[in-house]
Amino acid sequence: MKFYKGIIAMITTAILSSGAFAAEKSIVIYFSHTGENYSVGVIKEGNTAKVAKEIARQTGASIWEIKEAEAYPVKYDECINRAKKELQAKARPAFVGTAPDLAAYDTIYLGYPNWWGSAPMVVYSFLDKAKADGKRILPFCTHEGSGLGSTASKLAKAYPNAKIEQKGLAIRGATAQKDAKTVQQNVAEWLKSLGIKGE
Repeated sequence: MKFYKGIIAMITTAILSSGAFAAEKSIVIYFSHTGENYSVGVIKEGNTAKVAKEIARQTGASIWEIKEAEAYPVKYDECINRAKKELQAKARPAFVGTAPDLAAYDTIYLGYPNWWGSAPMVVYSFLDKAKADGKRILPFCTHEGSGLGSTASKLAKAYPNAKIEQKGLAIRGATAQKDAKTVQQNVAEWLKSLGIKGE
């Protein structure tokens, strides 16, 4: 009997250490904008959405999209002008639906476009309600030259009780739209640098 219990314990340990249950403990949460985007024209699927789906594919994580209750304008200039006003006002625009219960997850991949050196305010709206204290948050963003910027540090300052990784992933929007292979490689390299076993 002791022999069989020992075998079962060894198998359980091996499964857990292999990351087989990683999908149950991680989730990709992202906000992405469609319509007119800088350098890529009018798009039907957002830049950040494409990266988010690749991260979910490689990690087996669940995925949930933050959707703003009042849609951002389709026109690029109008969209970023509204985003700037929200940033300056430290607004918390409403999002659609109920934030997923993060209690079941250890790791949250958090994605967004870099707007004015910050995650869009609707992302902050989500984090305010999602109860992310103690969670490991791995930020990733799309951009057109500014990289991750100070987005991760601003999130860390706003949510000091969460474990927000400063080594985030930044991918140009044009790359996200037009070069799936590079996105795949960048995601894989990022996960590896964080010690996360992907595909």
